[in-house]
Amino acid sequence: MRGWRNAVQETAASKPLFLTIYATVILGTVVSSFYVFSAIYSPTASPTRSISSSWLLAPPLSQNGVSLSSNISQPSQHRSNKLRPIWEAPSRTSKMPRLKSFRLTKELVAQRAKDNVIIVTFGNFAFMDFILTWVKHLTDLGVSNLLVGAMDTKLLKALYWKGIPVFDMGSHISTDDVGWGSPIFHKMGRQKVLLINAILPFGFELLMCDTDMVWLKNPLPYLARYPDADILTSSDQVVPTVVDDRLADWKQVGAAYNIGIFHWRPTPPAKKLAKEWIDMLLADDRIWDQNGFNELVRRQTGPAFDDESGIFYSYDGNLKLGILPESIFCSGHTYFVQALHQQFRLQPYALHTTFQYAGTEGKRHRLREAMVFFDPPEYYDAPGGFLSFRPSISKSLLLDGEHNLESHFSLINYQMRQIRSALAIASVLNRTLVMPPLWCRLDRLWFPHPGALLGSMTRQPFLCPLDHVFEVNVMLRDLPAEEFGPAINIREYSFLNNPFLPQRVRESWLDVQLCQEGTEDCHASSNTSQPGLLRFPKRSSEETVW
Repeated sequence: MRGWRNAVQETAASKPLFLTIYATVILGTVVSSFYVFSAIYSPTASPTRSISSSWLLAPPLSQNGVSLSSNISQPSQHRSNKLRPIWEAPSRTSKMPRLKSFRLTKELVAQRAKDNVIIVTFGNFAFMDFILTWVKHLTDLGVSNLLVGAMDTKLLKALYWKGIPVFDMGSHISTDDVGWGSPIFHKMGRQKVLLINAILPFGFELLMCDTDMVWLKNPLPYLARYPDADILTSSDQVVPTVVDDRLADWKQVGAAYNIGIFHWRPTPPAKKLAKEWIDMLLADDRIWDQNGFNELVRRQTGPAFDDESGIFYSYDGNLKLGILPESIFCSGHTYFVQALHQQFRLQPYALHTTFQYAGTEGKRHRLREAMVFFDPPEYYDAPGGFLSFRPSISKSLLLDGEHNLESHFSLINYQMRQIRSALAIASVLNRTLVMPPLWCRLDRLWFPHPGALLGSMTRQPFLCPLDHVFEVNVMLRDLPAEEFGPAINIREYSFLNNPFLPQRVRESWLDVQLCQEGTEDCHASSNTSQPGLLRFPKRSSEETVW
């Protein structure tokens, strides 16, 4: 591990190998021309390490494919004016640069950094749409000092041709969804820690993010409010510790520190922690990266750094740590179940899809429910049109009696009967069903609980995510029609309110009234060729449909 660390440090300090290049220059070339040429095209020299060296060594390319000088000695505060704006794709007539041109270097980070801060996420091709969503939220907020690490060549090429700043992590990870808890999932976690160890010696502040989160507000001014902190991290805390936008009260945070959103400054205590963290993970592949981080930083908690900031000493007694407030750096529970930001009248900075079910499809669906996921235009204009209905739920089912298993499942089953009928109609009409909002009286968690976590601000009943009731990943999976019947496409309950919904679809309502076949003025017809939206009345139910 010591050799790997030296390799990273030498990468930042190494000088061009003039002798190697000099041998390739025509003998008649003048010395002055040689030095100009070598400053532009020479590679940096550094030892290699198999697990990480492929994304640490080679000089970067600017977005127009021209090599930049590799003799930067200090972090640059100004990005090159040659950088192509994010989302401005390279010309399709241009040639894809060589793969080694995308390796991570100090120079590449310096090009993208602003005010000495770089924001980084990484993933494989299976998370392409999550990554594009992550980038778009930041650029819509006016933030461009970002980089994306590609764990496979397929993702690297796709991001390059979309104009996204990307570097090659050389991980050779599968392009498929690896699944939480799998061996490849844990390998990806170690890549995150290797990446932190690679960037911190460059001298930049690093905001490291998972791809299954989105930024709703520019976080950089908030992070700058706490310049004394070595690390600021999110957490899985579900019981609020503060009611405003201050850092969480570290004495009350008993849940795990979540490494899906955390900010590192290149200080000696932070570098020391990063080094011990990666040593721990490489020594034992059974350790989950987040558990390892928590084990290290919780060796010591306290005392407070001062009386005001909320920063405290941890780890070895020298590391200054701050916990980001759970109400505005939201987990999947504080955002979707408790809606803490709404209850406290705060504007959230981030949303991380934790505390959810149904795997990656569940994460994607939750972000769609929040209308913060960016889908292609065809998602909003499905063939055959859409079908929606207004569910009918009595007050007694929602509010009467205790909130217990019986009252909860009476409410859930009543809603599911209506949804089952709507799914059947959508199947017959070959339309995509817009799911209704779902109400729950009890929370869903993977451990025993009293229905609503004690100390939390979960209101009962509450609007619950679809994955609390349905196996979203199964519903959206391509299953054999001969065994499961024809596929029935669905959309999230907020779909018709999404600003990306085309106006012509939004205005194409066709209200449908249900009636008993054979009664007066009831003329049944299967003519639904007209595209658009079908809406069934509010008081429709299984009984009235059939």
